[in-house]
Amino acid sequence: MNQSLLPDEDSSQRYKPLAARLRPLNLEEFIGQGHLLSPGKSIYEAIQNKLPHSMILWGPPGVGKTTLAKIIAATCDYHFESLSAVLDGVKEIRATIERAKYHQAGGSSQTILFVDEVHRFNKAQQDAFLPHIENGTVLFIGATTENPSFELNNALLSRARVYLLKPLTEGDLLGVIENALSDEERGLAGLNLDLSESQRQMLARAGDGDARRVLNYLEVLSDMAESQNGRRTIADGHVQQVLEEGSRRFDKGGDSFYEQISALHKAVRGSSPDAALYWLARMLDGGCDPIYLARRLVRMASEDIGIADPRALPLTLSCWDTYTRLGSPEGELALAQAAVYLASAPKSNAVYAAFNAAKQAVTQNGSLDVPLHLRNASTSLSKSLGYGEDYRYAHDEENDFAAGENYLPPELKDEQFYFPNDSGLEIRIKEKLETFRSLNAQAKNKRYED
Repeated sequence: MNQSLLPDEDSSQRYKPLAARLRPLNLEEFIGQGHLLSPGKSIYEAIQNKLPHSMILWGPPGVGKTTLAKIIAATCDYHFESLSAVLDGVKEIRATIERAKYHQAGGSSQTILFVDEVHRFNKAQQDAFLPHIENGTVLFIGATTENPSFELNNALLSRARVYLLKPLTEGDLLGVIENALSDEERGLAGLNLDLSESQRQMLARAGDGDARRVLNYLEVLSDMAESQNGRRTIADGHVQQVLEEGSRRFDKGGDSFYEQISALHKAVRGSSPDAALYWLARMLDGGCDPIYLARRLVRMASEDIGIADPRALPLTLSCWDTYTRLGSPEGELALAQAAVYLASAPKSNAVYAAFNAAKQAVTQNGSLDVPLHLRNASTSLSKSLGYGEDYRYAHDEENDFAAGENYLPPELKDEQFYFPNDSGLEIRIKEKLETFRSLNAQAKNKRYED
């Protein structure tokens, strides 16, 4: 019997994906998440003692969030209701709550309400669950791929414990593959598939921590297998073909997106060209917009290199322009060039820090007047008001520097925002500014003596 065709409630035949057929039915079958599902861990003990609690399961796709919720319901003898924030709205929520009330009133069982992609519900929709959680109508289990601290209401978070589910290891995924190939009732054992160790390793690596993805790959490959001496073999070329159609885990706009761009930025700041190249390649491989990456590299040139190497900024702009002219894949090499240059360049955030300090001074001090000697005396009226009076033209002074001159409002006369680092060109800039400050101090002392 083809295991992809299983009888449903009315005995009709319908297709059921391999990943759905092999969904673990209990903790013994569950693969991965040992940091949560080991003896002594709170969620494990709660399940074993049939004392579940409301929780948020946070983790990437294919790590068992939905499966774990169903195991909790089955093990603890709870009625299970499921909603999807992507597909369901107010009507479905109300109907689900009514069914939960029915089970509660009948005394048959309590209800676990599982909400998939709960972060996609807006604030009002999330708040709608609160009274039903508080009065015991439902025990709430939400699943999310996004950071709950940013995406879920504090009121909902305060009523549920958050558990982080980790991506499955390659060893975990090899176990998933073995189960699929050896399970006669729900898996592919009846097909007598031959899958070499190297092919299994390829699938496990391509799964990228996602069991559902691995099983989907395996199911497609089982359809492509060729019969030979009573066994069914899978060609390496078919494996490559299937895997090329997949992609690494990269959620545009989601946690993986921000985690990876953060890693790229920190690799550049930490002067690691190898790590910078790796994270750049990861994001390009996952489908990130190369123009977004080019823009971020320009930002890094200003924020983390600055004047320590003034060539970094025009180089990143040039690499951005090169990509727009060449496109992918040729233009990606220009982005790699920029990433390596930035990571290898001397580092300074002195301008970045100075600009932030200057903005803070503006916020704190309001609209201070421009000193009269710095104003433009463009009319006879402005001249009569003293505009430009006593201004010293720096180019007429020794070393092109008007020692003792002040260019800030009087209230901020002695403020210093920019502190050059001992890195790259800023070493020479620091020496020059220290000379100017010394000349300013000498001019001030001379005025006191006079």
